[in-house]
Amino acid sequence: MDITHKGQIALGAMYFGTRQGRDQSFAILDRFAELGGRWLDTANNYSFWEDQTGFGGASERMLGQWFGANPGIREQMWVSTKLGAAPLVAGTWPESMEGLSPAAIEAALAGSLERLGTDHMELLWAHVEDRTVPLNDQVAALGATVADGRVKQLGASNHAVWRLERARATASAQGAEPYSAMQLRHTYLQPIPFADLPDGGHVVATPDALDYARTEDLGFWAYNTLLAGAYARPDRPLPAPYVHSDTELRLAALDRVATSLGATRNQVVLAWLMGGTPAVTPIVGVSSVAQLDEVMASRDLHLDPEALSVLDSVS
Repeated sequence: MDITHKGQIALGAMYFGTRQGRDQSFAILDRFAELGGRWLDTANNYSFWEDQTGFGGASERMLGQWFGANPGIREQMWVSTKLGAAPLVAGTWPESMEGLSPAAIEAALAGSLERLGTDHMELLWAHVEDRTVPLNDQVAALGATVADGRVKQLGASNHAVWRLERARATASAQGAEPYSAMQLRHTYLQPIPFADLPDGGHVVATPDALDYARTEDLGFWAYNTLLAGAYARPDRPLPAPYVHSDTELRLAALDRVATSLGATRNQVVLAWLMGGTPAVTPIVGVSSVAQLDEVMASRDLHLDPEALSVLDSVS
């Protein structure tokens, strides 16, 4: 089984338990399972900025409650969660991030497994870099979670490509499990290079990162794929780094393809990501079953050579 399941949509559970209550979260999860979805993506720090306690964990707890309410469903789903970026002191993020020390990794993983109500997870991510901890120690601690069966595979989120390569080389030298997936911010529209994003900690995919994933045959996961609704909703303006002339050309190309295929902008973007090289696993968060149905329909959208030429010829 290809645990990274390249080119498959992952349901983002970021706001389950905070913005989205039990009934709304369960309805989305039920429909996702009904439509054959497999990957559920969360993190131990989701969503501390929405929770009155100032701490994360609500998303994982909601998924755990859904597993508990649906006997047998856990065996049908693959869980992806992240550690390293949770605040240890409410209201002091990022200063109090837990980091990636061996002790922090062990404590975070134990907490995630308890909240999820499971004894293992399919994919564990180092959510952010931690350059205060020797890479040897990080690699050994993460590798140990695979060796003891609590984790199936490891991924690096928001890491520089050179750090990811160094970590993989370190794992090889140690005989430890290496990172086999990488996760970065990526979509059809591209921000101005080197522009500061309004979202702290986000790392944008570069051609170099995509080439590395393709060459090394790594799973490539992308977040913020639909730009928080900006493709579809006029009331959701694009972040400033995405407002430039290339965006106008890309949106025109996107509309041309969407019209010709009878699809939505969102569906074309997701089909383009999943059908690319490397094949991307887009993480998509939704707030309703109707939005989920639109998103999942992109799996059946075929972009022929003409459509791809229109989309890829924009420069």
